[in-house]
Amino acid sequence: MSAAEAAGHGYPRGQYVDLNRVELLEALQDEDQTWERLAVRWSVTNPEPPWKVCLDATCDALSAVGALDSLERRHAEDELEEVYSEIPNPERQLLTLAHIMLSRGLVTEEELARQIRTVRDRLEAV
Repeated sequence: MSAAEAAGHGYPRGQYVDLNRVELLEALQDEDQTWERLAVRWSVTNPEPPWKVCLDATCDALSAVGALDSLERRHAEDELEEVYSEIPNPERQLLTLAHIMLSRGLVTEEELARQIRTVRDRLEAV
């Protein structure tokens, strides 16, 4: 069951986000594909992952169009800190944003899984 489907059905819910664990995001967390590990693998010395600017821009865009207020997002991130405590930032911020978007019905698990496959296919082609 997705986080969005669980909303309103007696499952754990914080003030700003559904706190149910999302299987897709749990699997990503368990892969331990942090930038710190990947940068070494790809011999990259930049401490910031290349996708961080896109993550920040996505957060700003969601706020600008009224889909996800920045302050509400930060509160939801705080509520989800325990759910994703085993992964460092900025990966935690990425997972919490995906969790919030799923919880609010801004994206479905199927859409997110499809996008993840697309990105992985591109990376594997390199």
